[in-house]
Amino acid sequence: MKAYIFPGQGAQFPGMGKELYDSNSAARELFEQANEILRFRITDLMFSGTDDDLKRTKVTQPAIFIHSVALALTLGAEFRPDMVAGHSLGEFSALVAAGALSFDEGLKLVAKRANAMQKACELTPSTMAAVLALPDAEVEKVCAAIKDDIVVCANYNCPGQIVISGTETGVAQACEQLLAAGAKRALKLNVNGAFHSPLMEPARVELAAAIETSAFDEPVCPIYQNVTATAETKPEIIRANLIAQLTSPVRWTQTVNNMIAAGATHFIELGPGSVLQGLVKKINAEVVTEGLQ
Repeated sequence: MKAYIFPGQGAQFPGMGKELYDSNSAARELFEQANEILRFRITDLMFSGTDDDLKRTKVTQPAIFIHSVALALTLGAEFRPDMVAGHSLGEFSALVAAGALSFDEGLKLVAKRANAMQKACELTPSTMAAVLALPDAEVEKVCAAIKDDIVVCANYNCPGQIVISGTETGVAQACEQLLAAGAKRALKLNVNGAFHSPLMEPARVELAAAIETSAFDEPVCPIYQNVTATAETKPEIIRANLIAQLTSPVRWTQTVNNMIAAGATHFIELGPGSVLQGLVKKINAEVVTEGLQ
C-alpha cells in the first residue's frame, strides 16, 4: 500500500519548484494562481530568493505548501494514495492533495497560519531544541518537572529524536538537564518561536476562526493527523484536529508506525527536500521510501 507524505517547515531551498514550473503547464497554472491568491509573487522568491528570503515564515509555509500540492495534483491519475500524512504544515498539503480542501482554501489557511504563528512568536522570547539519543519518556519527564517555565515535547520525529519547545529560558533549562540525563545532544534550533507548544495559543485561536468557516470534504483516503496519529476521514474530526495542531505535539513516529500497521509498505514524499524519507527509514528500515521534488 502507498502512503504519500508531505514535509513541513525547514524543507525549503532556493530554486524550489522551478523545474516543475518550467516543465509542467498544469503546475505553472497552479503557481500563478498562488501568486494571485497571496497578492505577491511568491514564485520569484521560491525560484530566485536567498536562504534568508525563504526563512521568513510568511514565505516559507506557503512556498512549501504550493510546491508539495503542485507535485500531487500534477501526477493526475498516478496519484492514488491509500493513505496520506503531513508533518506539521505538511498536514495542510496532505489534506488538499487528498481532496479534503480546495487549493484556494488550503493556501488561504496556510497564509493565515503563517501570519498568526509569526505574531505569536513576537509575544514571548521562545525557541525549540532537538534532543538526541534519549528515550521519549525521559524527555517528557524532564520537561514536565520544569514548573517555573514553559517547555514541552513538540515533535516526536523518530526513535531517539525529539524536538522540545518553549520559552528561551525553559528550553535552556531543559537542555542542561537532558544532557545531564544522558542525551547525546540537546541543540537549539535556529527558530524564533515555540511551535506546537502552549505559547502558540494566540495563533490557534486566530487560525480556528478561519478553519471553522472553511469548507472541508471527506478525503479520498484516510489522513493520519499529527494530533492523534490515527486515521481520520470525517471532516468534523479533521477540522478539530487541525485546530488543535498548533498547540499539540507532532506525533510523527506514532503516525508512521500506525500507517505501517495499517498496511503501508511504500512511502512517497512530495515536496522539497527528503527529511521525511530519512525519518521514515529510522522508524522502520524495512519499508520502501522515495521522493518527488
